[in-house]
Amino acid sequence: MKTQLLDYDLPQELIAQTPAEKRTASRLLVLHRTDGRLQDRMFNEVTEYLRSGDCMVFNNTKVLPARFYFQRSTGTRMEALFLSEVKPGLWQVMIKNARRIKTGETLAFLNRDNTLGPVCTALERVEEGHWRLQLQNTVPAESVLQTIGFAPLPPYIKRDGQHDPIMDDLSRYQTVFAEKPGAIAAPTAGLHFDQALLDKIATMHIYTARCTLHVGTGTFKPVQTENLEDHPIHTEFYDMPPDAAQTINTARHSGSRIIAVGTTSVRTLESAAHEGKAAASTGHTQLFITPGYRFKLVDGMITNFHLPRSTLLSLVAAFAGLDMILDAYRHAIDRKYRFYSYGDAMMII
Repeated sequence: MKTQLLDYDLPQELIAQTPAEKRTASRLLVLHRTDGRLQDRMFNEVTEYLRSGDCMVFNNTKVLPARFYFQRSTGTRMEALFLSEVKPGLWQVMIKNARRIKTGETLAFLNRDNTLGPVCTALERVEEGHWRLQLQNTVPAESVLQTIGFAPLPPYIKRDGQHDPIMDDLSRYQTVFAEKPGAIAAPTAGLHFDQALLDKIATMHIYTARCTLHVGTGTFKPVQTENLEDHPIHTEFYDMPPDAAQTINTARHSGSRIIAVGTTSVRTLESAAHEGKAAASTGHTQLFITPGYRFKLVDGMITNFHLPRSTLLSLVAAFAGLDMILDAYRHAIDRKYRFYSYGDAMMII
């Protein structure tokens, strides 16, 4: 499939820069796959499309405050993104304008109040823009990031660095059911749920299952190959716990629908699928879902609106059909829905 088929034009002003005032106050576009029918609703009305016995699958990954700043000995302030902790005290990071950094250079992290924090050494360059930093102590990365880190907002959400809503972003770029630290991007479909909505769902005799997929930077990487299938898909850690697999299989055995909350839950479900069931499993997935893919477990999904030429747009196009998805996106643009991470939602059933 030609990647250019995943293109569409989006007015810049429709890229959401802040979340809705309340999580459930975002809009919801409901797409019916059987006939392409579209309905404009509000997210707090999502329960009208759920049935008793359905199983909703949530990704309980927790976003790390992975964006941070450091200062060189020259006084220059630079931005970086934490990627992983290779071992205690040894970080792999992605640095903006990394060509300036020299091997062996001493760098000082900056705390959120812009005071100097822990010191590290630029140990080695791993690849273009990626470095390994050796900290002078072995305090767990998550603890350090709680002091120096900011929400790892995607590049299309702009902040001026002076009047940033730091604490709001740390709260709102995180689901209310986040449990397992490890993501450096949010599973954004889950951002629309608040505890009151989850409590309401629990009273409707709807199953819920929690799995984990730690979202990585590859989720934002545009497809740059001419043919979609030639794109090197990113690898992400996932975990389908035994209790979640059992819940999903119980619902499936009774003939109920499996509703994935987010493309990350879709990837986890389809990666864990085995002989028509969800298999308890843990590992890394490189599953690339493109049009023509036959879904094994997913009957419906809740998702946000995705970037052109992205693997996420490819996934929803595989689920509903490319023409139907692009028609829905044109509808959303005409009616001025808000797009991307902090934007509105879509339910495909």
